[in-house]
Amino acid sequence: MHAANALPPRRKLIEVDLPLDVINAESAREKSIRHGHPSTLHLWWARRPLAACRAVIFASLVDDPADCPEEFPDLDAQRAERQRLHDLIQRLVKWENGNDAPLLAAARYEIARSIARSRGDTAPADPAAVLEYLNREAKPIYDPFCGGGSIPLEAQRLGLRAIGSDLNPVAVLITKALIELPPKFANRPPVNPDADPMGLTVGRGRNAKKIPWRGAAGLADDVRYYGRKMREWAYQRIGHLYPQAPLPGGAAATVIAWLWARTVPCPNPACGVAMPLMRNWQLSTKKNNLHWMKPVIDRDSQSVSFVVQNHNRGIPKSETVNRNSATCLACNGAVTLAYVRQQARGGKMSEIMTCVVAKGDRNRIFMSITPETKKIVSRAAAPWRPQQPMPTTAYLVSGRGYGITHWHQLFTERQLTALTTFSDTLAKVKQLAIHDGAAEEYANAVVTYLALAVSKMADSNSSFSTYHLPRENVRSVFARQAIPMVWDFAEGNPFADAAGTWNLVLDKIVKVLEYLPDTNNHGQVHQADAATTIHANNGPVIVTDPPYYDNISYAELSDFFYIWLRPLLREIYPDLFSGIMVPIQEEMIAAPRFANAEERFESLLGQSLRLIRERCSPEFPSSIFYAYKQQEQERDGVTSTGWETMLTALVNAGFQIVGTWPMRTEMSNRANAVAANTLASSVVLVCRPRPENAPVANRGEFIAALGREMPPKLDQLTREAHIAPVDLRQAAIGMGMAVYSRYGSVATLSGEPVTVRQALMAINDAVDAYLRQQAGELDSESRFCLDWLQTHPKGQGDYGTALNLALAYNLSIDERLAQTHRLLQARQGTVSLYGLDDYHTDRAYPPAGEEITAWECCLRMAWQMQIGDDRGGVAGCVPAARRAGGRLDRVERLARILYDHHNSRHESQLAVAFNNVVTAWPEITRETARPASERLLE
Repeated sequence: MHAANALPPRRKLIEVDLPLDVINAESAREKSIRHGHPSTLHLWWARRPLAACRAVIFASLVDDPADCPEEFPDLDAQRAERQRLHDLIQRLVKWENGNDAPLLAAARYEIARSIARSRGDTAPADPAAVLEYLNREAKPIYDPFCGGGSIPLEAQRLGLRAIGSDLNPVAVLITKALIELPPKFANRPPVNPDADPMGLTVGRGRNAKKIPWRGAAGLADDVRYYGRKMREWAYQRIGHLYPQAPLPGGAAATVIAWLWARTVPCPNPACGVAMPLMRNWQLSTKKNNLHWMKPVIDRDSQSVSFVVQNHNRGIPKSETVNRNSATCLACNGAVTLAYVRQQARGGKMSEIMTCVVAKGDRNRIFMSITPETKKIVSRAAAPWRPQQPMPTTAYLVSGRGYGITHWHQLFTERQLTALTTFSDTLAKVKQLAIHDGAAEEYANAVVTYLALAVSKMADSNSSFSTYHLPRENVRSVFARQAIPMVWDFAEGNPFADAAGTWNLVLDKIVKVLEYLPDTNNHGQVHQADAATTIHANNGPVIVTDPPYYDNISYAELSDFFYIWLRPLLREIYPDLFSGIMVPIQEEMIAAPRFANAEERFESLLGQSLRLIRERCSPEFPSSIFYAYKQQEQERDGVTSTGWETMLTALVNAGFQIVGTWPMRTEMSNRANAVAANTLASSVVLVCRPRPENAPVANRGEFIAALGREMPPKLDQLTREAHIAPVDLRQAAIGMGMAVYSRYGSVATLSGEPVTVRQALMAINDAVDAYLRQQAGELDSESRFCLDWLQTHPKGQGDYGTALNLALAYNLSIDERLAQTHRLLQARQGTVSLYGLDDYHTDRAYPPAGEEITAWECCLRMAWQMQIGDDRGGVAGCVPAARRAGGRLDRVERLARILYDHHNSRHESQLAVAFNNVVTAWPEITRETARPASERLLE
């Protein structure tokens, strides 16, 4: 039983501090993970990384120690507890720990403990009791823009109830498959006759053991079994359309793909050849298996064919089609792209097969096209094709004037035959599963995953799939968030074992099911327009990732999959697939199809945020991912337009912004990741409902509050959390906006409102002032160098000017700065600071007993962090750190200032070097404190 009077809400960890470096590193690493990752269930665009979602949800529910004085009464205890929670997050966000039962139990207990603490309860300790407690007492996590389901899935992993909704039926289906269906059938044995109902056998021989069917493992086994049945039935019907390739000596090889090129008639009356439109001649660039296609012109038949070559002599150096024109291989005549479009619209664009790619023992086998191959392909006749028209949008091929107006035109006849054949077998799967003992609801679930497999296979079995030269396989249509025109394409063999084939698509879906969390807490997914309907009747915790302007046109892109899913699943999900196409008119996007598109989007976003504000839990912060558009630029020191719009919408909806955390999905040490104007992949905006009776303030009061409150918070971020310099200004926005947005309004003395843009500029000024204050703590020599660099960007200037500056710091240029510390050189009336490369490992130190300046120490460390040999890195920084003596803490301050300076000047390589010093600072100080004898023993 909990106390009758609930205690006031406590601040949560996400409002104070996060281990950003680890979260960002793991978010970036997820891009290379495919084995069991939920993104491989089915394509959805711009998914948030699971690591980021997991960390955000956990930190949104767990109390910050500073708000628990009864347990952590002083700063040291609070810092220790915060570090313990950070250590837990650092383990929690790693992909390989996603199903670590003891670790998940520890994370769930921390959430339960925070809930119990605020209610005057005592949280249970037993993991099963904790799960029961969370399902009963914890607020559910709700994502009203659930997309691919990352956020509700991670809520379930943490033992919480999960609710998701989305307008798009494809997104709703994917999220159902992740969070709604698996818990319904958890811990059940499979129904297929090949499975042992007593458990799954793992290992072989003496090491074999039987484990009970846990989580979605039984469901996964049935999906695999009936999926293989589908392949058998499909092969019986259309296997003859996918023959093996004959090899010399009577052997045969499995074909991986047939390569094609589109053609249009040459306009030259003396030629008339069907012009192949080729972008690439290479088949393989491997030294031991180099192959390319040589065009052969037959003047008698006025045709072009291709012969595979296995040497590097005579490879054509140019493509036959580009953005402006195309060239005929036979007569070298050039035509405009407008001519190509005209021929395509007139129905005169065709295709020619160029090569066969087959599977060899160690390498791919490349073969020229034979008449028999052409004859077999011509036999394909699809019994059905989707008839829906494509929207004529610029980023879809339908909008580019090539006469492609319907979705079925994105597939060859043989591909349509294969996809419809696999689709037709689903009814037979359902009948067989029920015959094997499945209830209809369970059979429908199996059919759902296999329908997703058909849809997923379409992504790699289209005439807009391409040949990926480095990997030598078929690449999917959606290599990016658009369907551009493709001239030479790859037609895969669905019965082979290669990328995009049925077996591999099926295997990926099964592995996702096997890797899902095995907790039994159920999830709910609804189709809903977030601007009008919020499924939040019980005050859930909001964690969401709304669409942003026209970054991605989800509706138009997802029609590619909807046309295959609708006929397969309309009877199972009649509400979800009632429409002919995906809802497009209600979509929250600033698409050109809408009048006043940006104003419409901003209005709908505002409506959604107001609904969220009305229905969210007042106990917990709401966390909203904001996805940056890469083309956003800085103006007057702040990022323009989209960022302001999101912040303004939140403030106008009645939220107080209490934190902004930059989340990155690229490696943070790359030069372009910290260059000026390069933005985080997304920013998590942490918000709380602003009280209805919030006070008002004038601009002077707002600026004064910034001056009082930001320096200690910036100190905490930099000195305790060691936030990377690249992330400091973004995180500082949260601190400043917490001040601005806690007021009902902020106005100038004349009554004009202080806009979000003006507030951002004031916050930026406050950060500048903080960094200037940090510079004031440096030794005189370092302050001279910093002032000189900031006023002379190349570090070079007139001797007389330098002399005046040195006198202000009571320094001698020739003796102190040039000779003792060798920070600069003075020649012929010019003073030049030494550059970063002058601070190499072999550079001599000042005389013994003389502490080196913070400037020299910082530049020596930055040089060490950028070199790649065994002398560099953290270990290379230790000698300089030891010579800094009592100035060591100021070196980190200086590194932040130098990062900010070089970043503002777009000098990304130098910015990276100083950013790396700060991010490695905990390791540098730890290694510096260790006795030299201890390090020598390693």
